[in-house]
Amino acid sequence: MSPPAMPNDAAPPANGARVQRERTAGRWLVFAATVFWASTATLARWVFRDRHVPPLTVVELRLAIAATLLLAMLLARRPAALRIARRDLGYFVTLGLFGVAAVQGSYYFTISRLGVGLAILLQYLAPALIVAFDFTRGARPTRATALALLAAIGGTALLVGNVDPAALHARPLDWAVGFGSAFAFAFYILFSKRGLERYAPQTVLLYTFLIAGVFWSCVTPLPKILAAGYGPELWGMFLLLGVFSTLVPFTLFYLGLKHLPAAEAGIVATLEPVVAIVSAWLLLGERLAPLQWLGALLVLVASVIASRGRPEEIAAQAERA
Repeated sequence: MSPPAMPNDAAPPANGARVQRERTAGRWLVFAATVFWASTATLARWVFRDRHVPPLTVVELRLAIAATLLLAMLLARRPAALRIARRDLGYFVTLGLFGVAAVQGSYYFTISRLGVGLAILLQYLAPALIVAFDFTRGARPTRATALALLAAIGGTALLVGNVDPAALHARPLDWAVGFGSAFAFAFYILFSKRGLERYAPQTVLLYTFLIAGVFWSCVTPLPKILAAGYGPELWGMFLLLGVFSTLVPFTLFYLGLKHLPAAEAGIVATLEPVVAIVSAWLLLGERLAPLQWLGALLVLVASVIASRGRPEEIAAQAERA
């Protein structure tokens, strides 16, 4: 006699457990992306300040390097991933220009004018903007989400509280671009979710990198960059930024974003300043003030709170799966 059939409601718990595992993996992938972003932000600042390379030149080169490497990898291993539907061309152009180009340009510009700390703080206002956008669409934030946001923003402010002296004399335009980076990052996260439902992360990254790179090449033509006569050391730095500040972390972030709500991915990403400051303490011997330790604790608490998905969210994801 065959065993009795399982009731129809037996599947969701199994799916729910799988979704929970995927969300856990997604958080770790987003965290790994923040490790790469945090460790390369100071390198970028050094290239701007000590080697006097314009920030938008660095943006263009890191995009070109990342896109070239990604294209070579896809041609060799996954040529089918290069195909996109004609109806999605507008989507890729929009995400490439107002997502990738805007995020990278505004963030690196802010680093060069306001410093790494303020650039990170301003960009990580993005999770609050995502929650506000969801609210306008009728999705009321839970008490836990609101608490996580407050902890993340407050903790980040404490971590990067020592304002770069250059920021005291910054122009209003510099601050406007800094706040604009938060809007660009929020749009990038939200709009990327739509493409990741239809395409592999590498496909979305390749075409948006290419579109953003072409845009910035119109601002600073490649012949002008080559005529600057940068030496082998600087080109090595550009390569490092293209791989470890662009290709690797954005791939990890997209792989994690596929399995996480946009707001949760943004909150987990606020661990970037924690990684940056703690690594400076461990590797460079830079001391952390008590308020910075408190800030790190608050950001960690925010990440934990955001990572505790509501049962109804997990059930909805399991049903879609």
